Amino acid sequence: MEVCKICGLPKDLCVCESISKESQKIIVRTDRRRYRKFVTLVEGIDPKQVNLDDLTKNLKNKLACGGTHKEGVIELQGNHTKRILPVLEKLGFPKNTIDIRSR
Repeated sequence: MEVCKICGLPKDLCVCESISKESQKIIVRTDRRRYRKFVTLVEGIDPKQVNLDDLTKNLKNKLACGGTHKEGVIELQGNHTKRILPVLEKLGFPKNTIDIRSR
């Protein structure tokens, strides 16, 4: 049985990631890229506390879009500022820590 190095609980009972999600200040904004295409940027998530690979994969799956993460910023293809708030809430991020800035 593996034990978490931070909280000391077994890996399946570990609460470190859920506690760290509450302390994040997430900024969601859009940017225009080549050929006037929109990209939704999700910033402010600490990659040391939250697994960005899994979070990016979940967001891409729930929002039915492509995307990636680079240098701690998740990039999603398209404008998802209206649809991303409930998705992030379901993934465990509190509503009051998410700041959505749309153009």
